[in-house]
Amino acid sequence: MKKIITLGEMLLRLSTDVGKRLSQADQLDMNYGGAEANVGVSLSSFGYDVYFVSKVPDNPLGLAAERHLKTNGVRTDFLLKGGGRLGTYYVESGAGIRSSQVTYDRKHSSFSQMTSEEIQFEDIFKDAALFHITGITPALSSGLVELTLLALQKAKENGVTTSFDFNYRSKLWSQQEAAVTMKRFLPYVDICSCGELDAIYLLGMERAPDSLDKETRLTYYYENIQQRYPNIQYFSSTFRDVFSASTNTLQGNLFTGGALYQSRIYQMDHIVDRVGGGDAFAAGMLYGILEDMPFEEAVTFATAASVMKHTVLGDCNTFLPEEIKTFASQAPGKIVR
Repeated sequence: MKKIITLGEMLLRLSTDVGKRLSQADQLDMNYGGAEANVGVSLSSFGYDVYFVSKVPDNPLGLAAERHLKTNGVRTDFLLKGGGRLGTYYVESGAGIRSSQVTYDRKHSSFSQMTSEEIQFEDIFKDAALFHITGITPALSSGLVELTLLALQKAKENGVTTSFDFNYRSKLWSQQEAAVTMKRFLPYVDICSCGELDAIYLLGMERAPDSLDKETRLTYYYENIQQRYPNIQYFSSTFRDVFSASTNTLQGNLFTGGALYQSRIYQMDHIVDRVGGGDAFAAGMLYGILEDMPFEEAVTFATAASVMKHTVLGDCNTFLPEEIKTFASQAPGKIVR
């Protein structure tokens, strides 16, 4: 069983019912999640030995966050306790043409104050196959910028494959801050999740001509990023068209070896919960790479995993590989008897 490491912040998520604004709500649904934790939960469901590195307060909310991880098969050997609070975010559920809105309340959280001196990297990365982190973590504090860089460097020193998802959040930091920081990480990354806008606005790539189709444009950006960072072996992203809060299309992309591989386009109607869909895609892509799937199968699996996540409440995707493969191969909406 391959050992996987993820590092990030556990969050308490509070969500309104559909049709209620946050300012109107008198009750909220409660879930736990966080980008790297969500990827960890998926990879645990896929059969890997997943460890989550983080820090939570030593109070009932921290205990609940730890139980969430353990319930989903994620190991908490490297979960630190301390600090004053668990980061929180609020989701105002969208409806029709009104988009969902996220409000963060995570300043001064236990995780944002975690330091590299608290982490035993040699123990964490011993015998590990993969390390995954996202751009959300360094957005939380200057200390976490340095911790993210050190973690990537230590992973590479220990021969661990590294995965980095840009996951840019404009409500957490500016494009200028993110651009300077991301460029420091990329020399230590093997698997990178980023899209066209990341290439333009965070990496400063010259914009491809609008006359090109989107597949050609994406290939252009990936080829140019790889020229700058030849260490990156895999790039992934999705194309999403949004018609309403509950109706989207989704197509997955994987670029490796100079070629772009794509899934079919999925039509998603009656979306139950979009939060965590990107994390489900990232986990599915990592599974495909770790299992040496043919590249067409890897991007198909990752996209199907993301589509399935849109059908369940909460941040996490707990579908098994067999369920995802079956879904990817069958007609949509078919009853499985």
